[in-house]
Amino acid sequence: MAQIEQDVFQNKERSNWLRMRTLVVLRWVAVTGQICAVLGAIYVYHLNLQIGLISMVIGAPILVNIISYFLYPENRRLTEGEADILIGFDLVQLGLLLYLTGGLNNPFALLILAPIAVAATILPLRSMLILGAIALGVVTVLRFESLPIMTASDMPLILPDIFVFGFWISLIIGILFVSIYARQVTQETMSMGEALVATQMALAREQKLTDLGGVVAAAAHELGTPLATIKLVSSELIDELSDNTDLCEDAKLIRDQANRCRDILQSMGRAGKEDHLLRQAPIETVIHEASEPHISRGKRVRFRVAPTDGKAERQPDIYRRSEIIHGVRNLIQNAVDFAENTVHVDISWTETAINLRISDDGPGYPQSVLGKIGEPFVRRRRSTDDRAKRPGYEGMGLGLFIAKTLLERSGASLQFANGVRGGKSQSSAGAIVNVRWPRSAIEAGREASRGALGENTPIT
Repeated sequence: MAQIEQDVFQNKERSNWLRMRTLVVLRWVAVTGQICAVLGAIYVYHLNLQIGLISMVIGAPILVNIISYFLYPENRRLTEGEADILIGFDLVQLGLLLYLTGGLNNPFALLILAPIAVAATILPLRSMLILGAIALGVVTVLRFESLPIMTASDMPLILPDIFVFGFWISLIIGILFVSIYARQVTQETMSMGEALVATQMALAREQKLTDLGGVVAAAAHELGTPLATIKLVSSELIDELSDNTDLCEDAKLIRDQANRCRDILQSMGRAGKEDHLLRQAPIETVIHEASEPHISRGKRVRFRVAPTDGKAERQPDIYRRSEIIHGVRNLIQNAVDFAENTVHVDISWTETAINLRISDDGPGYPQSVLGKIGEPFVRRRRSTDDRAKRPGYEGMGLGLFIAKTLLERSGASLQFANGVRGGKSQSSAGAIVNVRWPRSAIEAGREASRGALGENTPIT
């Protein structure tokens, strides 16, 4: 799990997201709009513009597009530096065009927000800040310096200063708001996507381990009879060949190797064919299996199994689903990591529901992230003591997100809370996770869990 968190976090950095083709297409659209706006101003509204300079400014992105077409393939991914240069070029080009056409007296100055939105969406924070500063500098220069738009009678089209000032303030606010808004939405979308990929990786890994366990269990089950026969016959040969030392030693070797095969199969665990016996198990067995990797890590893990009421005395059998095993394992790992001495795992059930409560005697969940538990990549500043207890752990919240997602997929509902100490003290007394399943979501029917198993079948 720690390796999955590290790999996903390392891949979260925004780099090489933008294709050259995307910027080229957007630039062609911008150039087309600029040409149409200039032609409309000249031939429809009969305005006097600096045609020569405007043509040079509009021709610059056309030249850049042509050069890009011949030098780079369409599917080329831009590096951070290349994207910064190209988007910065678009900002400066638009600023020059606005300078030649009235500055902030030109309503098309609003288009300065477009490159900023692109930068906030796909570029790292450093690049977004640089391009945002360029955009703020451009609109500030245009606030004070620009060539006026002249009518056919050589009258300048100039808005009242109060309107120009208001437009300047609105553009500054717009640049800041669009940058923050677009980046925040993109960040959340990207984090959720990366976390779901990590969830699929974790589930696939758990499913492979489960399938491997089924293969070994089925092999041990089916090879048990021939190995027992080999052992029995070799024992009889040892008795009959007691006078022949060489042959007797060979018979003992056969028996020892048969025992060795049996031990190897048993030591490989439950990990061809699928053993039907492993499809379901009592809830206690499944929870013990999920907890097994963390039971011997220096903390006491205490189990309590009992029905909530006297009406449902029989312990339910549930399907051994990978989502349940991996999700519970992550929750117990988190409890063991932060516990001081003891982790309590309480299993209970009623006629309609199955409940799992995992609690520890550690510091509990930080109040700052308690309401965000279950979201991916929730991070907090770690104390020195925390770093000493869990070196190399960055606490991104991905493990709890995966556990929550997998368990909810199995039909569970989860609640996270902090316990309180007895008496009047309300200080934290450890983290608590309550998991609740409807019995109909995970329980194996009596016929399935107690009926004839039949012949093992190939895994599909």
